[in-house]
Amino acid sequence: MSTMTPKLQLRDIMMTFRTRRGDEVIAVDNLSLDVNNGEFLSIVGPSGCGKSTLLRVVAGLIEPTSGEVLLDGRLITRPGADRGMVFQSYTLFPWLTVKGNVEFGPRLKGLPKSECSQLAQKYLEMVGLKGFENSYPKELSGGMMQRVAIARALANDPEVLLMDEPFGALDAQTRSIMQELLVNLWQQTPKTIIFVTHDIDEALFISDRVYIMTARPGRIKQVLNVELPRPRTFEMITTPEFIEQKKLVLDAIKEESLKAISLVSETE
Repeated sequence: MSTMTPKLQLRDIMMTFRTRRGDEVIAVDNLSLDVNNGEFLSIVGPSGCGKSTLLRVVAGLIEPTSGEVLLDGRLITRPGADRGMVFQSYTLFPWLTVKGNVEFGPRLKGLPKSECSQLAQKYLEMVGLKGFENSYPKELSGGMMQRVAIARALANDPEVLLMDEPFGALDAQTRSIMQELLVNLWQQTPKTIIFVTHDIDEALFISDRVYIMTARPGRIKQVLNVELPRPRTFEMITTPEFIEQKKLVLDAIKEESLKAISLVSETE
């Protein structure tokens, strides 16, 4: 690991909400973590532990109740082009073509039309969608739409890419293809990536480190350095090394999932 200042720093993040009944709920509690430049980091944990909330805080979409997020030492207070977000749902503009969707961000930046076109073409080719430039989202499969969403995020050239269960709605085979595609893209354009997922195999396959969160209120329970060589292939998931690391994560999450179920039962 680098000894340099982390690319992204989360310091004592607390996030509270009020229910309709007026009760205060602590979603994330006193959470701190560092993300190194060019690192691929995943966050896993039981449902309701605050994973997606944490990602939205980093994106600047919501403000933490307390604590701070620093990117290269700069305080994050709102969304910015230095962070790209890819959601689970296919957040494409249905009235724009595939190419138009990818060009959207660069055009907002005021880049020349020719440069926007070149950027869109470059990233569409990288995600394997050459030939679909003039198609509309409704004409694409789920996996293809998510590839467009990734290309659109990359075309903005963010310093940090935030991904919230981006492959959660895909079938198993397409999901595996998308995981491999994402790792290849990351190796070609080494961005700093924070990836939220429920899938332990996915987290281990793509990541340098995996952060395991507790049941609500979300805290960091454990950090696992993924000791698997790169480049990675799917044959790796059957190796003893992979299975051993998967068991560590499963045991930690099972304990927290049981706590989460208890919390739900107590509030009913």
